[in-house]
Amino acid sequence: MKTVSKKTLRKSFLNWFFWNGCSQQAETMLGMAFGQSMAPAIEELYDAREDRSAALQRHITLFNTESQVGSICNGIAIGMEEQLANGNGSAEAIQEAKVALIGPTSAIGDSLWVATIIPLLLTICLSIANALSGAAWVGALIYMVVYPVGTYLLSWKLFNLGYKAGLEGVQRFMASGQLDRIMQAVTILGLIVVGALTASFVTCTLNIDIKTAAQVFDEASGSYVDGVISVFNLDNLLNSVFPRILPLGLTLGVYNLYAKKNWTPLAIMGLILALAAALTAIGYIPGIGAFV
Repeated sequence: MKTVSKKTLRKSFLNWFFWNGCSQQAETMLGMAFGQSMAPAIEELYDAREDRSAALQRHITLFNTESQVGSICNGIAIGMEEQLANGNGSAEAIQEAKVALIGPTSAIGDSLWVATIIPLLLTICLSIANALSGAAWVGALIYMVVYPVGTYLLSWKLFNLGYKAGLEGVQRFMASGQLDRIMQAVTILGLIVVGALTASFVTCTLNIDIKTAAQVFDEASGSYVDGVISVFNLDNLLNSVFPRILPLGLTLGVYNLYAKKNWTPLAIMGLILALAAALTAIGYIPGIGAFV
């Protein structure tokens, strides 16, 4: 009975881990990288040149996924190739399995890894960098270590899970309803992360401050002296009703323009600059931001 050795499994995984995006293009997306990942296993499983060629041909076709979570597809494909080399299954079943896995692994990977784990890690590292003003490099160093190590461990675990559990095991997991619960939890966590990022790193103020001359008590001298007091401050008013409402509104506005109106990032940045210039000019209007 033909089996793929642990050394070959590791080599196949490393091919995918380091080179999954090396050949991404419009025709086959990640197809060539997937074929490169499968090459060590195919070489070990098939003796005839024609069989190796046919196996490589079916793995360089159109394929796309989120690369970290998508490593489970490589494990499943190797397991199915192993069965085929021993006379079980069919080449068509392998192709159908790969196509069926594109959607779920892409959705889970983008939600779990790209939209949640990476922003959360960035938030933690940025906070560390801000807190350590004299050693801001510590935050960057933590990210440079944790991100590749975490990516490697996640991808390797899923790769092995796919190889050992096979397509049927993954299908049972998806049919059990656990996938829906994971996706719901990831969605909630992602929204929390985005909210924290918005509140922590997005700055937007409307510095409209109406002041007036008045007698102000000076604690040092114990007497009243000429001074100024704020009669109306728009930022304070808005934050007393809904804290950080302006950064939230700016974030939702940018999201709407980008996702719903199909604005380009350059156009959005131009609009923000124009609004900033206009609102800054308004601040110099007599009676606003000045004495009245």
